[in-house]
Amino acid sequence: MTALADGAPCWADVMLPDLERGKRFYGGLLGWTFSESAPASGGYTQALRNGKRAAGLMPRQGDRAPTAWGLYFATGDIERTAALIRGAGGRILTAPMEVGALGTMLIAADPSGAVFGAWQAGAHRGFETGREPGAYLWMGLHTRDAAAADAFYGTVFGFEGVTDSPMARPGFLPWRLPGQAREIGCRVEMDATYPQEAPAHVLVCFLVDAMDAAVRTATGLGGSVVIRPQPTPGGPFAVFCDNQGAGFGVIGLR
Repeated sequence: MTALADGAPCWADVMLPDLERGKRFYGGLLGWTFSESAPASGGYTQALRNGKRAAGLMPRQGDRAPTAWGLYFATGDIERTAALIRGAGGRILTAPMEVGALGTMLIAADPSGAVFGAWQAGAHRGFETGREPGAYLWMGLHTRDAAAADAFYGTVFGFEGVTDSPMARPGFLPWRLPGQAREIGCRVEMDATYPQEAPAHVLVCFLVDAMDAAVRTATGLGGSVVIRPQPTPGGPFAVFCDNQGAGFGVIGLR
């Protein structure tokens, strides 16, 4: 597998209080199987879809750590990315650190507080799944300052707004990478319909076979529906919480 372009979403993982409960939930909903947890890496477990790397699960470290999904963007030079983040008004939460031979990671927050990661690949290139059920598909950066978000991610990762996209509408701007036609995600402006206490965040979205079945499966496994299924040009979309409170998006096949 070749390295992804700089700025491309390349990996997602979730921190959970109970890893085994997480495996049951995501295994049932997304058809994942799981690698053996590695004690040397704090129990980090890779989720597989048809034998291909789909995402990661890790035990939450302490009560103050969030139960949440995180997304990483590819970079060929993580020190340069860290400098761009600082220069554009972001904060480095975890400085660049090597993860053995797998690669080098950092965790950062954009100016509005949304947390994301960057990954300079070594042996671990990132997602191995394509556009298939159970795979990562899309990201949505939710923020109350749309202009600042567009400027920040444009500076750090080169994201370009696609104003003529069929999905574009007031408050919702698809993004793509320079020189690429495919949209990789979007910026969503949080309006009065969002609870005042809701923080800026990156929503990680996965593809499912059928939305109705996904709703039944998720709720049957102890999860909940946060945003009910709604039609979009990309397919039916909903937001779920898993059985431990981590939120994520799902998009159904059209």
